[in-house]
Amino acid sequence: MKIMKIAALSAVFAAQFAFAQFKQTPLAYAYNALEGSIDAQTMEIHYTKHAAGYVTNLNKAIAGTPLEKESLNQILGKVSTLSPAVRNNAGGHYNHELFWTMLTPEKNTQPSAKLLKAINESFGSIDAMKEKIAKAGADRFGSGWAWLSVDKNGKLFVSSTPNQDNPLMDVVEEKGTPILGIDVWEHAYYLKYQNKRADYLGAIWNVMNWKEVSKRYDEALSKK
Repeated sequence: MKIMKIAALSAVFAAQFAFAQFKQTPLAYAYNALEGSIDAQTMEIHYTKHAAGYVTNLNKAIAGTPLEKESLNQILGKVSTLSPAVRNNAGGHYNHELFWTMLTPEKNTQPSAKLLKAINESFGSIDAMKEKIAKAGADRFGSGWAWLSVDKNGKLFVSSTPNQDNPLMDVVEEKGTPILGIDVWEHAYYLKYQNKRADYLGAIWNVMNWKEVSKRYDEALSKK
């Protein structure tokens, strides 16, 4: 049964890579690698159903249009001119591709000295930043995301967006380059935490990949 399941997933990925403009990146860890903070069933459903649905529907929405030749960032930068199907699914694909890299089974990763300095300058301390992000996620009514981003001046800021919007989109008030994103849709946490979103927002720091966040911070600054 397990071999058949792996074969079926491989076939799905092979089909995506053969025909699709956009594709899911395979996870760098097993579904159960984040147990204690995020359970295996949630990870598997989230990745194979929800996230897979966004990329499939994005490719359908742009099929036969000039958007097939554009990057995801180019599409996000002009979603105000595009259909809701493109906006929602392009956002969903980008957001989840970033989210998977935010997570790691490696214990006690730390922000780089450069990022930590910026966090302290912007928020006072890393704990204060975590509280601000947790509040942004907890206060988001309905579904959405909490973000740590770099603005056009190279400064860090925390924001929240509804649904699958993100700071790269031309429709959001607080624009910037996301370097950390936390999914606060119920499907990201409900099986383990039920309605206790705050508990999920606290536990996710135990599996935060600060090496990846630090790398994204450096990349964001290099583009300024």
